Amino acid sequence: MTSTLLTGIGELTTWDAQQPVLTGAALVVESGRVAWTGLAAEAPAADTAVDVGGRAVVPGFVDSHTHLVFAGDRAEEFAARMKGEAYAAGGIRTTVAATRGASDEQLLAHTAALVAELARQGTTTVEIKSGYGLTVHDEARSLAIARQLTEETTFLGAHVVPAEYADDPEAYVALVTGPMLEAAAPYARWIDVFCEDGAFDVDQARTVLAAGAAHGLRGRLHANQLTYGAGVRLACELGLAAVDHCTFLTDADVGALADSGTVATLLPGVEFSTRQPYPDARRLLDAGVRVALASDCNPGSSYTSSMPFCLALAVREMGMTPTEALRAATETGAHALARAGDRAGNTASRGGLGRLTPGSRADLVVLEAPSHLHLAYRPGVPLVRQVWQGGVPI
Repeated sequence: MTSTLLTGIGELTTWDAQQPVLTGAALVVESGRVAWTGLAAEAPAADTAVDVGGRAVVPGFVDSHTHLVFAGDRAEEFAARMKGEAYAAGGIRTTVAATRGASDEQLLAHTAALVAELARQGTTTVEIKSGYGLTVHDEARSLAIARQLTEETTFLGAHVVPAEYADDPEAYVALVTGPMLEAAAPYARWIDVFCEDGAFDVDQARTVLAAGAAHGLRGRLHANQLTYGAGVRLACELGLAAVDHCTFLTDADVGALADSGTVATLLPGVEFSTRQPYPDARRLLDAGVRVALASDCNPGSSYTSSMPFCLALAVREMGMTPTEALRAATETGAHALARAGDRAGNTASRGGLGRLTPGSRADLVVLEAPSHLHLAYRPGVPLVRQVWQGGVPI
């Protein structure tokens, strides 16, 4: 086993409980994990050394919500919204038609290109959902493709009711919880439902999540994106790892999130693209809610692969500080995937993402900047100089 010392770090974000940000720092990587962090002057010897020249180093971004397996795009839909047309979930069916018509090879090549695009912008862990097939065959193949690119795959057969079941949504729920789930479960770690007007109601969501749990899939939920509803409270009641969107929240919703520990994953790229109101991250944080940020990269409502862009939006539009936004895009994103280790910072074989403390996986980003503050301070500027994944530069 060889070890590598990264030294000359102007600012190192570790999320260590005692000293989350260090200046004049260094870290040692060994066997794909962080072996040591501290002041550069106190660094131990290592087999090799890399001097990053005073640049900032942050944990790799953890993008806990994407829809990357699809074909086609919806640029015209975006242009229509920019002219004032309202966003509705119905546009998903356009992507479903294109995805069903694409070959496995086309879908894999396109998804792999998007994963690489995310990685170039500092994302080292990505969750990928199905949901643009909506047949037994197409949902299973979407997840099989996603599994070639990430461990974090999510079965989202309950995205919308496809056109062929428009007159009998309950029959579609039966398909999702029966043959479709049987075919998809071997390729998935998670199960998700779009619990929203125009998609699935709370009772249907509960049914789908229970079926997924019976197949060993952990639950997550899209909820409260387009209007107020009971989806967020359902997620908290069931103890789901995360509930995503969380745009329209009552005081009861906020209280339930704070009490349950369920992560509220906010997706500011959606509001940028749809001109919906931005979620109020400040309200959630002040109430003690754990808040994550993710891109929701998809062809309809948030076609961005840039976590730095989402971080800057969160600071400008959602009331977060730059440091809070970075934490939400790294450590709390890992919590949304149950991959951050426990709250004491201990890491397991699958944990330790989103932070740079001893035992964590050595996923890190070297910034062309002296501080993580520049991620929000210089929006749109390509500040990612180098990305390390599992202790290896990529």
